Amino acid sequence: MPVHRKWWLFGLLSLTLLVLGTWLLWPAAVPEIVEELEPEPEPVLPYTTEVIGESVEARNITVYTFGNGEHHLLLVGGMHGGYEWNSVVLAYQMIEYFTAKPELVPSDLTVSIIPSLNPDGVYAVLGTEDRFTAAEAVANESDAIGRFNANDVDLNRNFDCKWQPESRWRGQTVSAGTSAFSEPEAAALRDYVLRTKPEAVVFWHSQANAVYASECEEGVLPSTLALMNTYADAAEYKAIASFDAYPVSGDAEGWLASIGIPAITVELATHETVEWERNLAGVNAVLMNFSAIGL
Repeated sequence: MPVHRKWWLFGLLSLTLLVLGTWLLWPAAVPEIVEELEPEPEPVLPYTTEVIGESVEARNITVYTFGNGEHHLLLVGGMHGGYEWNSVVLAYQMIEYFTAKPELVPSDLTVSIIPSLNPDGVYAVLGTEDRFTAAEAVANESDAIGRFNANDVDLNRNFDCKWQPESRWRGQTVSAGTSAFSEPEAAALRDYVLRTKPEAVVFWHSQANAVYASECEEGVLPSTLALMNTYADAAEYKAIASFDAYPVSGDAEGWLASIGIPAITVELATHETVEWERNLAGVNAVLMNFSAIGL
């Protein structure tokens, strides 16, 4: 065979082996190359989250924050855990709403939402510390179980406004803890408020179908009345400037009033309804009129 033909056959064989080797190795190499060149993008959420404390049973207390404006509004649900589970559902629905429409938070505002201040109380009734629906909660409804924290303390009697070791809830005597802020849940809210200094706070409770102003030793702040009327008018709740059904000591709203922060209690009409449209209207009215109402 001529020499030039041998070299031609040798070249053809080498080329064939090269192509075959590349073809055999290609399936293993492709995923690695694709993964390196096209990483999955991280989802960009319109809020930040922060764990601000833990419950007695070491469940996280989390705050969701939208926007970064200079004025700060705080919304709080779940003070009374599973007993008022609808306040937790409402708070999570508000988080979902602003997640879908973050542009509705005015540029000069920061809106923070604590959906569940008493996660142990939620767990006592529902057996979960995660998000849940109203349908799931109705099936597990219990009387006063879940109102108190795991130390059997009424958290809304554990704040430093006229605090006493025992307080009242309806016709019952309830424990207010060993001292003001003795409970980790109350201390978590206190520390967050003192650090971030919100200009107004809205608490969701149930079931009185009204919005209440707050006061401590110095009476009701004028800005609290403006906040109460703005929310109540938009949400079509009755506005009540002073709670007098029975004596209350150590409530969170009163403590906020004592340090100059207007706070209101929004009482849903029942323990089972969220009244979404009403409360969305109330929150949006506060957002749109934050400066005008004197906060």
